Amino acid sequence: MLSLGYQNIDEPTSISFYFKDFDSKERFIEFIDEYNKKVEKENEEKVIKYTDITGMLMSSVKTIVDSVSYVLIAFVSISLIVSSIMIGIITYISVLERTKEIGVLRAIGASKKNISSIFNAETFIVGLFAGLLGIVVSLLLLIPINHLIHTVTGNYGITAVLPTAGAVTLVILSVVLTLIGGIIPSKQAAKKDPVLALRTE
Repeated sequence: MLSLGYQNIDEPTSISFYFKDFDSKERFIEFIDEYNKKVEKENEEKVIKYTDITGMLMSSVKTIVDSVSYVLIAFVSISLIVSSIMIGIITYISVLERTKEIGVLRAIGASKKNISSIFNAETFIVGLFAGLLGIVVSLLLLIPINHLIHTVTGNYGITAVLPTAGAVTLVILSVVLTLIGGIIPSKQAAKKDPVLALRTE
C-alpha cells in the first residue's frame, strides 16, 4: 500500500488503540469527546472520528441478553399466574371439604371475618413456606452451578450469587401471590350459611 501511494506514514488515515481494561477505554473516549467539543466550533477538520468496536460489541451482547431476559420474564410471569390460579383452586377445594367445619365455627360464634381470616392465614403460611423453600433450593443449586462455571471458564472471579434483597423480594412476592389466589375462596367460605354448612356431609 505504501509503494502504490495509498498510505503515507507521515499522514496516517487511522490509528488503532488497544486498552488493558474497560476503565482505560472509557477514560480515553471521554478525553477524545472533550477534545472534539473544543475544536468542533473552531475547525471541524480537526475533529477526531472514531469507532468504538468494543462498545459496539458490548452493545450487541447487551441487546441479546436483554432480549433473553424479557423472554424469561414472560415465562416466569406466566408460571406465576398459573401458580396463583392453582393456589386458588386448592383453597377452593379446601373450602368445599371443610364446609361442615365452617358451619360449626359459625354456630359457636365465629364471624364471617373470622372464617375468611382462617383461610387467608393458611394461604399466607403456604406462600411463606413456598418462598422460603424456593430460596433454600436456589442456594443449594448455586453450589454445583458455581463449581460448573469455575470448571468451564477457569475464572474463579465469576460467581453466581442470590442477593439478600432479591431473596426477600421473592418471599414477599410468593406470599402476596398466594394471598391473591386465596381471596375468592376465603370470601366464599365466609359467605356460607351456617345452617346449610352444618347439614353438609
